Amino acid sequence: MSRIADIKNAWGKTVAAHPVPRFADLCLRGAGQVMFQSSAWAGLCFLAGIFWGAAHTPAVAWGAVLGLVTGTGTAVALRAPRRDIAAGLHGYNGMLVGCALPGFFRPTPVMWALLVMGAAFSTVMMLGLSRILKTWKVSAMTGPFVFTSWLIMLAAYNFAGFTISGLPHPMMPAQPGMASATGISLSGVWTASLTGISQVFLLNNEISGLLFLAGLAGSSLPAAVFAWLGSLTAIGTALFLGAGTQDILRGLFQFSAVLTAVGLGTVFYRPANGRVILYALFGAVFTVVAQGALNVLLSPFGIPSLTFPFVLAAWLFLLPNIDLLPPSHQTDSQPPPG
Repeated sequence: MSRIADIKNAWGKTVAAHPVPRFADLCLRGAGQVMFQSSAWAGLCFLAGIFWGAAHTPAVAWGAVLGLVTGTGTAVALRAPRRDIAAGLHGYNGMLVGCALPGFFRPTPVMWALLVMGAAFSTVMMLGLSRILKTWKVSAMTGPFVFTSWLIMLAAYNFAGFTISGLPHPMMPAQPGMASATGISLSGVWTASLTGISQVFLLNNEISGLLFLAGLAGSSLPAAVFAWLGSLTAIGTALFLGAGTQDILRGLFQFSAVLTAVGLGTVFYRPANGRVILYALFGAVFTVVAQGALNVLLSPFGIPSLTFPFVLAAWLFLLPNIDLLPPSHQTDSQPPPG
């Protein structure tokens, strides 16, 4: 433990003394904020997981880095609140834009240009939404990433400069009962729980999921526990509702629930007493239902729901401003959300 402490102290001194490591630290914290962690360690693990999971599609990994740097740099250039920049709150939306676009479009010059512009715009939208939502004590979450990506995806159907490679084909919703729902083995549940975590970064990879869990555990063990519980809760809910087995195994019903569980269970309400745990898992269950509804709503437009089920669930579960904390913590201030 002393060795780890020495490394942290050395890094802290380097960050304080030199601008390049300082900016790198801001970017790593921004990567960690995808799962609410203002931690360079978490951000480093998340980037490692992205590069591992995107080994066959390196444009996704480099897009994540470019989006992260662009989003953070835009916040610095616009003189966003220093506290928010230091916490990494203006890097994670740009990073997610950078993960998403190379996965849905071929990496052409137009795509890279839109990625940079989209990452920068997500920071502008973050500043605007944060100002509006502050009235209701609600964070913008990953809303800027979702809205920015949706605008670019919808525009792709109107401009010849885009080369679509992964967007779902626009279609009318399937008839009820059309999902192929079968049982999942115990090993399948384990796989699905990890891919559900990896899909937070739009990846379908068990090892990436483990690396993301390692990053969470190194920053906040409760966050890692809630991430896994959120994924398991989503799997159980999706199976109960009869979701498609392949979609569950690929983590497509779990990733937003993972974010909901981590956010409600470890960030907005803490410490995690029994009431908080139940509320967070209830939020994860609702997120799965919202996922199914948004999949149907968006299918005629040919765009994915991304993390909007999480955004919707988090907003709805935070707006009531319910007091779930024990009396000794009721007056404590909450940490800035990711």
